[in-house]
Amino acid sequence: MPSIDKALFQEFEAIVGATHALHQDELVASYTTDWTGRFRGHTPLVLRPGDTEEVAQIVSVAADAGIALVPQGGNTGLVGGSVPLGGEIVLSLLRLDGCEPVDVLAQQVTLEAGVTLARAQSHVSPFNLDVGVDLAARDSCTIGGMIATNAGGINVVRYGPMRDQLLGVEAVMADGSTISRLEGLEKDNTGYHLPGLLAGSEGSLAVITKARLRLHPHLEERCSAMLAFNSVQDAVSATAQLRHSVLDLQAVEVIFRGAMELVSDYISTSIPVGSDASAWLIVEAASTSDPTDQLAGAIDDLGTLVMDVAVGRDSASRAGLWQFREKITEAIATQGTPHKLDVTLPASRLAEFVSEIPQIVETVDSGATTVMFGHLGDGNVHVNVLGRGGLEPDEGVESAVLTYVAHLGGSISAEHGIGTAKKDFLHLSRSEAELDIFRAIKSSLDPEGILSPNTLIPYEHQ
Repeated sequence: MPSIDKALFQEFEAIVGATHALHQDELVASYTTDWTGRFRGHTPLVLRPGDTEEVAQIVSVAADAGIALVPQGGNTGLVGGSVPLGGEIVLSLLRLDGCEPVDVLAQQVTLEAGVTLARAQSHVSPFNLDVGVDLAARDSCTIGGMIATNAGGINVVRYGPMRDQLLGVEAVMADGSTISRLEGLEKDNTGYHLPGLLAGSEGSLAVITKARLRLHPHLEERCSAMLAFNSVQDAVSATAQLRHSVLDLQAVEVIFRGAMELVSDYISTSIPVGSDASAWLIVEAASTSDPTDQLAGAIDDLGTLVMDVAVGRDSASRAGLWQFREKITEAIATQGTPHKLDVTLPASRLAEFVSEIPQIVETVDSGATTVMFGHLGDGNVHVNVLGRGGLEPDEGVESAVLTYVAHLGGSISAEHGIGTAKKDFLHLSRSEAELDIFRAIKSSLDPEGILSPNTLIPYEHQ
């Protein structure tokens, strides 16, 4: 990549201002390492534009100079997609944090890319509305990053992933031009759906600067339950029944034994039910009226599938159950730096996968520990592998797990994206014909390959 000489630095600095063109080592350090600590890059410059026009000017200058950029939001990704691994300039979008007035009639809102999920939730809550996607990293993950990775989270079973919330985008293309379509029309059948294309593109096609999101009525009445099961298959079967019978189903989360024991120790709280169970579900129903009877009836219908149940009817008791799910990532981090593998399995193969993966990992690395949990309502399992002493496991672990996922007909990435971590394995989930189309799209929209060049697909511009 061409170096950034004094004249080019001054050109960038003139766009964003001296205080937002960071180049000192101590100031850029937090932008060059991902949240897990697994991916560490380097950059000569971090630029923090304040609006779409400044983003467009930066991209235009970079394109003319042949300088690569890595757009970055909250830097909470887990696959290295927002890290400047090749010395690229970091384009931080955190200053794009404006929230436009909520369109109550349409139940929509336009947000800038750097708005955190927590701020978006707070912005729309006075109107009894919610953002459809919710994540444990809500205080730091950003709307732009969530769209770029097509984030999922705990409510996918009801509302779908981020792509399903997206009604329009404003984005800067690789040549510095800007597209903007933020009207929020629910029906607009005028050709290719560009927001859908950019969702999940991981910053490789354009820099998202604003988004128009569909909102959902806030459902105040909630009931949560923790269900304990003798086997993973019982938990999978129960999930299928609950999805069919609970019309107001909001979330179905699963915690497998290793994760439950770890988080129980971490929060110094005993497991509420089924201390000797193999799997636990946290199920939540939400509605405008009390869904307790609805959820209770559905659980009763599960019969002997369930070992035991704990119910949370008020906010305190619900939080007491949910902490076992939301604190898992923190609990795992106390054991070292996990190798995180986020995958999706067909429902019919979930039990087989969960049963076999620890042995598959151990075969590759006898000192490794596997900790699993996930979103059972959509088949998403988070596989966390800790090597001996909390260090990285053997490098063959990732290949073994992802190859097995593909063998079972699953996807090697459910919601974290491909980033740089999985791009060499993308062929396991996508055919060569599909990858050729991906490359053609990338070549068309970013012919010089300046946007996120280390992300998603191996790519060399002509």
